[in-house]
Amino acid sequence: MVVSVPCLSVEDLSYGYPGHSVGQHVSFTVAAGEVLCVLGRNGEGKSTLFKTILGLLPPLAGAVRVDGEPNPDMRRCLFLTFNNSKFTGGTMMIGPNAEIDDGLIEYVRWGPIGRLGLIRNLSTLYDGTHVNHPLAERRPARRIDFHLDGPVDVMVDGEALTLHLETLDLLPSALRVVV
Repeated sequence: MVVSVPCLSVEDLSYGYPGHSVGQHVSFTVAAGEVLCVLGRNGEGKSTLFKTILGLLPPLAGAVRVDGEPNPDMRRCLFLTFNNSKFTGGTMMIGPNAEIDDGLIEYVRWGPIGRLGLIRNLSTLYDGTHVNHPLAERRPARRIDFHLDGPVDVMVDGEALTLHLETLDLLPSALRVVV
């Protein structure tokens, strides 16, 4: 049995945490069968680099690719949401882990559970437990790249629009709010 090990490419990667860059402009490629060793003292960002490569932390800039592709998710789904706050429509907790001040957007995807499955699970949209469903997933992100064939219907702040989506970039602190 031959096991194919994918090539890993890290391209101009900047990584860290909201408001705190740990590493910048890191690039390397690891071919099948190669071994990479990252050395450094405690606190120099080795773990943060690997958390970013594994997708546990979103990159601040740059890209991580396997076999040259970012592996877009092309599976069918009931809905995709991008939230900077926990609640949508007043009381639905669609993005239960979203925080308005963390510099990230909460990406929530719920797979094709069908209309009957939605009715059975409707209450979970109000308490945020829908993300525990086996067909649901969530993650924080700074940037979402869309790979769509054409325009799709989207809801933007309560307005239904038909848009050709390419990229969603979060711009922390770009809007000044005066109360």
